[in-house]
Amino acid sequence: MDPHSTAQDVHRCELCETAIVHSYCDFCHVNLCIACIGKHISDGYDKHKIVPFQERRSTLIYPKCETHSQKNCKFQCKDCNNIFVCSSCMASEQHGRHKFVEVTEVFKTKKDDIKKDTQEIENHISPTYEEIAHDLENQLANLDGGYEKLTSAMSKQGEQWHREIDTIINKMITELSEIKENHRDILQKHLNEIKQIQSLIKETLKTIRKIEKSTEVSSTIKYSSKIRKFSKLPPKVQVSLPTFIPKPIDREKLFSLFGQITPLSTDTEENVLSLNQPKTSVRELLDEPKLVTTIQTGYENLRSVTCVNEDRIWTSGTTIDIKCFNIKGSLLQTIKTKSRKWPNDIAVDRDGNLLYCDGTDRTVNIVKNGQTEELIRLQGWVPINLCVTSTGDLLVTMCSNDWTQSKVVRYSGSTEKQTIQFDDEGKPMYSGNDQIKYITENRNHDICVADCKAGAVVVVNQDGKLRWRYTGHPSVTKNNPFKPRGITTDSQSRILTADWSNLCIHILDQNGQFLRFIDNCDLKNPNGLCVDNNDNLFMCEFFKGNVKKVKYLK
Repeated sequence: MDPHSTAQDVHRCELCETAIVHSYCDFCHVNLCIACIGKHISDGYDKHKIVPFQERRSTLIYPKCETHSQKNCKFQCKDCNNIFVCSSCMASEQHGRHKFVEVTEVFKTKKDDIKKDTQEIENHISPTYEEIAHDLENQLANLDGGYEKLTSAMSKQGEQWHREIDTIINKMITELSEIKENHRDILQKHLNEIKQIQSLIKETLKTIRKIEKSTEVSSTIKYSSKIRKFSKLPPKVQVSLPTFIPKPIDREKLFSLFGQITPLSTDTEENVLSLNQPKTSVRELLDEPKLVTTIQTGYENLRSVTCVNEDRIWTSGTTIDIKCFNIKGSLLQTIKTKSRKWPNDIAVDRDGNLLYCDGTDRTVNIVKNGQTEELIRLQGWVPINLCVTSTGDLLVTMCSNDWTQSKVVRYSGSTEKQTIQFDDEGKPMYSGNDQIKYITENRNHDICVADCKAGAVVVVNQDGKLRWRYTGHPSVTKNNPFKPRGITTDSQSRILTADWSNLCIHILDQNGQFLRFIDNCDLKNPNGLCVDNNDNLFMCEFFKGNVKKVKYLK
């Protein structure tokens, strides 16, 4: 039985190849029995290091000194870029008064770093890439089903039409097939990139495991961590399915009114590796949103709603009372404004504290433990609406005292950090003379404002540069001018805005592409909006004073 190739055999001496191993030469890396130890060291070489077999590979192999060939370098000189030095080098004039560190200490530190890197890659980085790859594979696996639903919807619409539209249907199905192939190519491209990186990770693991087992000082100390490189994750890719929007039959405008297929929307949001962040998965829109519950607040004019958590909401209207309800509709708490005038808007910070802006005394206030404190006082401007960002900053929409100008201001506590008012051409970003400009921040840090007077949702990036404007979606059933009021965003970076005049909610993707309406919940005069941590939507009915909770995601 070959002692070198048979895993089930006991360890044998590598000289006689018969006796059971007893010792090990830590310099030559040779297994030895008791009888062969003398034979092994009889060559007169003075570097042999015989240790018990159980303690093999415990002796460090130091690099030889380039200056003093008979000595090993057991130190590094900190003043000379950590070069290896022997004891004779240390005593020389070249290194006089220099500081030295023992190689064993550096070796041990590097070994610890290697062990941590191994654990980090195995336990976190590699599984994260696996998850990204799995997500892309799932998108690919569900691709046919999603497109089959769209094809079915178009076919159903086509059955209600006459023979003359068959050509149009076939043309649009062909277009959808081309988009599907483009969709598949996008996902496959990103999956291939992820697979490539995964291959590099496996090779890196293989290399560092080899170094981890090695006792060779030079290669160990030369080891350079690749954690920073691998921790810089690629953008997370989410390609949204196109939507098919049917239209009523009109022979003169048959092609344009039959419907349309939205283009692919590929989201490449920043994907940061963090062990403490909750993991979220892609959630699709329900075919039919569902009304979960209706909370009667008692306001004659209900303006705003904001979620504390899944079970509690704050509400405000045109009274001095700001009310907190549980999800069953029970009143839990009431806060009165300091000015004894109704608040323009409310929000909740990351610590669960209530914030409200008061247009009467031009302040933004925070309520802690039942006590109201003034956080911001404006001069020449009136605070309109506000929201709390993911970083804890405060975004406030405001109008000038003469109601001719509007702007968005970012605050950190009470310190002004950023002002957004004009575009690159110096034109006003937002309309003036309007007390309705609800605001929210998206997951990609875009700032989204529902500008009611302008009839637009205005979205800028975190630097204040205009990304896009949404001015409504053409529909034969939504004929009134688009008047966005409340606005909010969900965990999927979708944007939801309340359309006051058309009695519905518009759902957009983060690039401003229309996805669908929520118009089946008997919604009256929709105003303020918010979503909770589970992506349930809460909607204010202004005149009825109700908050409606709606489930719109699967």
